[in-house]
Amino acid sequence: MGPLWINNVMIDWSAVPEMSYLREIEALRNLDELHLTSPVTFFAGENGTGKSTLLEAIAVAWGFNPEGGTKNYSFSTYDSHSPLYEAVRLSRGQFRPRSGYFLRAESFYNVATKEEEYSRGPGGRPQHYHEKSHGESFLSVAQSQFRPDGLYLLDEPEAALSPQRQLTLLLEIIRCAKENSQFIIVTHSPILLGTPDAQILSFDEGNIHPVSYEETSSYQITSMFLKDRKRLLYNLLKEDEEESY
Repeated sequence: MGPLWINNVMIDWSAVPEMSYLREIEALRNLDELHLTSPVTFFAGENGTGKSTLLEAIAVAWGFNPEGGTKNYSFSTYDSHSPLYEAVRLSRGQFRPRSGYFLRAESFYNVATKEEEYSRGPGGRPQHYHEKSHGESFLSVAQSQFRPDGLYLLDEPEAALSPQRQLTLLLEIIRCAKENSQFIIVTHSPILLGTPDAQILSFDEGNIHPVSYEETSSYQITSMFLKDRKRLLYNLLKEDEEESY
């Protein structure tokens, strides 16, 4: 394993206004420093716990475009990113990665459009991403951008991918991690979370803390559903009927 490009993520809360909504995000307001220990780190937990907010802040603090792409991308379809990046301080390794990419599912259409525009320039190779399915184009960008000695931030990549394609992405992540690339990934996917030797940080319970794969809610709920789908659905439907009365 080579050096990590980002070792620590620190938040200077004095740079965050007292009335900012960021102070209401429980897992984040208790965070001063986050230590990254593996080439692959996952942010896991329920919706609304601050995972994507923190990942976006890390990405922008590093120099990525808020909507995604490489550090060379400069466009804005809708300025919606939080000001948290202004308070984030990154502890960086001695060297700099050779490549990097911020890939997020929610703004992928905009990034794919820019990818096509940039690829038509001198020396470019047009990719025609919009002629492919969402999942195919999403995976194509990942496969074309992931390289050795890179830093890659992914926000819910499973949103565009079938289970089979998630396995393909998992293999790409493992391959690049073995070649000195670092990944920080927000995900709910029990497939991606199964990446060997990954650091999994849960944002649940009001603080960010390390958990094992089997302790993630993504694994537990998926496992429960697959093992006894009928009973789980019966209990859920029964509870729903009781609440409707």
